[in-house]
Amino acid sequence: MNRIESASLVPQLNRRALLGSALGLAVSVAFGSAALAAQPPGFARWVAGFRAQALRRGVSEKTYDRVMNAVTPDTSVYESQRKQPEFTEQMWQYINRRCSDWRVTVGKQRAREFAPLLAGIEADYGVDRHVLLGLWGMESSFGDVIDNPKYMRPVIPALAALAYGEPRRRKYWEAELINALTIVDRGWAQPAAMIGSWAGAMGHTQWMPEVWLHLGVDYDRDGRANPFGKPDDALAGTARYLVERGKWRRGEAWGCEVKWPPGFNRHLADNRSIRTYAKWHALGVRRADGAAFARPDDSVKLWLPVGGGPAFLVGQNFRAVYSYNPSISYILALVHLGDLVRGDGGFRQQFPGGERVLTIDEVKEIQRRLNERGFKTDGIDGRTGSDTVKAVGAFQKSAGMEPVDGYAGLKVLARLRQPG
Repeated sequence: MNRIESASLVPQLNRRALLGSALGLAVSVAFGSAALAAQPPGFARWVAGFRAQALRRGVSEKTYDRVMNAVTPDTSVYESQRKQPEFTEQMWQYINRRCSDWRVTVGKQRAREFAPLLAGIEADYGVDRHVLLGLWGMESSFGDVIDNPKYMRPVIPALAALAYGEPRRRKYWEAELINALTIVDRGWAQPAAMIGSWAGAMGHTQWMPEVWLHLGVDYDRDGRANPFGKPDDALAGTARYLVERGKWRRGEAWGCEVKWPPGFNRHLADNRSIRTYAKWHALGVRRADGAAFARPDDSVKLWLPVGGGPAFLVGQNFRAVYSYNPSISYILALVHLGDLVRGDGGFRQQFPGGERVLTIDEVKEIQRRLNERGFKTDGIDGRTGSDTVKAVGAFQKSAGMEPVDGYAGLKVLARLRQPG
């Protein structure tokens, strides 16, 4: 399987960065005595000094000593935090990868499989089930990677390293480490079971410890809120997050793609001017699919993310999802994935220079042909994760293609079909 194409749940931090380089560590190494020799100088002294702060925050002496005296900090997180993406993506490439044929297909399967659960959460919290499906797909590929040691690591060693050795946000990392210890103290999870991103985000929808503690929901009524295992608690807790922190409005759509008539004043697409759908309609703005605006009195803004590309009216629920990850590319991909899972079509207006999304079989063909030429994709699975991205980039460079962007699209497929 390829590298996860998701993000993590951390208020006020960019989730794209926080999942960016999660290389797994064996639990036995992270918590076992054999790892103690690898502790950096001064870490044991820091653990002893940090103890009083954790106890003041309510962590018991027994839990602190049991966990922290046995932990070796995962210092590889420093490189993960500094590491920048190897390739940059245009918005249409970003969206195409995350709204892939594989994700839409699996999303529709999950929608059917968990229909009663999603209906219950939608009734209880008012959050559109397809937005939740889009978020689930973006965050963990519908739970596919949440406990895979290739992509995830024990979070307490990671948070301990950040609290100990990352001065720029030390108070934040200290607080999240204490939150993780509090979860252990309450008996909700054992340290070895708390697996996540290098920044500490865990489970189906990538909860940080703070979110687990304060917004977690025991939706399956088994006695504890749990972001792992069945998706019940993770999806319900995430719906609660969108309502309480994002101010999600029951019954409203996130927005929709729109078009405008010739001569329209495009300066109105400033992502600031708020009008009702009815007022935008009076100005000549229409849904791109030709349907009527379902709730004409809801207030929205007109947004053109890329000149010459699709335009959108977006409302409060688009901003609610933005609170989950402050990245416009991420949010647009998420809500679009949800719409595709619902059965809606793609964007009517294409992004400049954009391509259609490849089918699963076409991605598999790219992977097969790359492997035949010695560019390893770590499997032929129809998923364009980072292993495939790196292989595509290496092939592009060797073939003299420009730009070298790692995008597994139609141009790469056509070039691979040419004789080597």
